[in-house]
Amino acid sequence: MSEQSQPKTIGILKTPNDPRVCLLPKEVKRLTGELALNILFEPGLGSSLQIDDEEYLEAGATCQSRELIFKNSDTIVSINHTFSEVEMKGGCCFIGIFNPLFHDSKLAIYQKHGATVYSLDLLPRTTLAQSMDVLSSMASLAGYRAVIKASEIYNGVFPMFTTAAGTLTPVKILVLGAGVAGLQAIATARRLGAIVEAFDVRKSAGEEVRSLGATFIEVEGYTESSNAGGYAVEQSEEYQRKQKELIHNHIKTANIVISTANIPGRKAPLLIETRSVEAMQPGSVIIDLAAEQGGNCELSKNKETINHNGVTILGNSSLSAEIPAAASKLLSNNYFSFLKYKQKAENQENDPLLSASQIINAGEWAHPHFIKQLQPA
Repeated sequence: MSEQSQPKTIGILKTPNDPRVCLLPKEVKRLTGELALNILFEPGLGSSLQIDDEEYLEAGATCQSRELIFKNSDTIVSINHTFSEVEMKGGCCFIGIFNPLFHDSKLAIYQKHGATVYSLDLLPRTTLAQSMDVLSSMASLAGYRAVIKASEIYNGVFPMFTTAAGTLTPVKILVLGAGVAGLQAIATARRLGAIVEAFDVRKSAGEEVRSLGATFIEVEGYTESSNAGGYAVEQSEEYQRKQKELIHNHIKTANIVISTANIPGRKAPLLIETRSVEAMQPGSVIIDLAAEQGGNCELSKNKETINHNGVTILGNSSLSAEIPAAASKLLSNNYFSFLKYKQKAENQENDPLLSASQIINAGEWAHPHFIKQLQPA
């Protein structure tokens, strides 16, 4: 590979409009100590978490301007897209969470400037990659936060309340998608005393849903794929029709719906139609965690809260950013694990984790998806 196999200088950048930090002082100290790397960081890197620059300096890092970090770093790490036609060191490597299968338009600038790009959300969900799995880390927090957010919006209580003045019935919550985010949402809602139903196209999710005390809803006729990496795959039109009707009937009786269903690189599956929203009782709440990719709800708007016939619909795929201290602790471990793994990998060209997460190598498309979709004919 044309990039340096062991980059000497790593620059850490803030991501605009995102309070999360990809590397905290604790992990920076390990990078400078255990891995003997030179670390540069942008002033105010940890200010959103009340972390002073002094803590990074004590960890062995050097504070430099954003401009100098681009000029002097072999590798630049951040949460998200950071590069926009600024002068950078030749052969620079970028590591972040780009959601490239859906936001491929952001990649051209890196290819144009001969950079190398790794996106951690492309890492295979294997045992070897668990410590680097940013998707699971952030999805777990998003599922938790979705329930807390719903409890703030919903004008009622979660558990059953019995008082001298009468009894309040528990809230009924429907969770669509029983992946990491969905399972955490179920667990959190159950802890708060809610009655929970959950839907997922994968039959294998049923056991986990039931183990958390929720009722599993399923449609017969699901097609599975061993190559899907644990994700759902697109289904036949007949299956989708039956699925929508079943979900519609359950949505009508739910007070809160939390939707988490996503297919990598594709528009999120439509699970909540307008007719379903209009069948819900006024005061009901929908939290759509798939809003960035079009949303599971037909009416969702990403990073917006709307009201439709008295039903509140919140579309937000970045709820983990609302608890940045917790999110940053998990991300910092994920990023450190990836940097350590990358430095120690003996054969980076054929390494299963590095090759799976690499989008561009020295300006050339490296990932099969992008070679097929983006490389000029």
